[in-house]
Amino acid sequence: MARYSIAVAGAGVIGREHCKLLTAHPEVELAGIADPAPAGRDHARSLGVPHFQDLETMLDETEPDAAIVALPTGLHKSAGLACIDRGIPCLMEKPVAATLRDAFDLARASREAGIPILVGHHRRHSADIRLARETVASGRLGRIVTVSGMWWVDKPDSYFDIAWRRQAGGGTLLINLIHDIDCMRFILGEIRRVAAFTSNRVRGLEVEDTASVSLEFESGVLGGFTISDAVASPYSWERTSGQALYFPHQPENYLFIGGRDGSLEVPTMEHWHHGPGGGDWQSKLVRETLPLDGSQTYENQLAHFLKVIDGAEPPVIGAEDGARTLAVLLAVKKAAREGRVVEVTEMLEGL
Repeated sequence: MARYSIAVAGAGVIGREHCKLLTAHPEVELAGIADPAPAGRDHARSLGVPHFQDLETMLDETEPDAAIVALPTGLHKSAGLACIDRGIPCLMEKPVAATLRDAFDLARASREAGIPILVGHHRRHSADIRLARETVASGRLGRIVTVSGMWWVDKPDSYFDIAWRRQAGGGTLLINLIHDIDCMRFILGEIRRVAAFTSNRVRGLEVEDTASVSLEFESGVLGGFTISDAVASPYSWERTSGQALYFPHQPENYLFIGGRDGSLEVPTMEHWHHGPGGGDWQSKLVRETLPLDGSQTYENQLAHFLKVIDGAEPPVIGAEDGARTLAVLLAVKKAAREGRVVEVTEMLEGL
């Protein structure tokens, strides 16, 4: 007998992956799928589970233990509130909401009702990102000085056949960079201010295809990140980690963390340092590979979500934490638009 009954709202690409993970888990029953599109109905039928036109009806009729929300971002707030009103924990795909006000409204509702929301920034469950955070916290790298990263991929033209991906809010910043922002916050702490340049020169669409971002963390760490969905390369978490759902694994690195006593490459987890005797820039360095545990990101996320449902663990990223990641991303967009350095606190004023 399944211990958990979990419903899924949204049968798009990521929604279907959630369904696959749920049906493969021995302790989980997929309670139903809510999606008004014919493809959603057909997918529910293929899995032999009930199909519903909307989330609210599904929740009322199936009374699940929890729900996974993989709907368009504009529907996240209403979906999250529907779950909270019924006392149902949910895993909310990123970003947590369409606006910061909606995100913080959702966070307040979750906190006041005591009903958890786990935001689907899945990389926080990845072995490499978790180990990077632990390594920084342990002091093995010494005082952290800088971080540098890249996310370079070549999306095909057909990717942009879907209208919202060509329009404001659909560029590589909100779709992709938000994950890297969240990883850097998770590993290195809060980001204080940002500066950025963006370009849409490759495709000429309304949305950006390339960006360069400078970051100052509250700890004093300085960093930079470049992102483009128009470059043929292996340099992205999806390819280098071997953890993503749709990408071949090509061992490389995409994130570099530098400290006074050593540096770390992610996700190969190559730790460079001088060894017990110490040294300086003219001394030979030791390369040590830190071992990963071999676990899978999305399986880890589901295992954590089950503990959140049980009340055994708080969400590793709740709605308010997810809202703060969104605030940094929106600060990047504002910095690029206005051509100036933007304090992240500017985005939080009045909230």
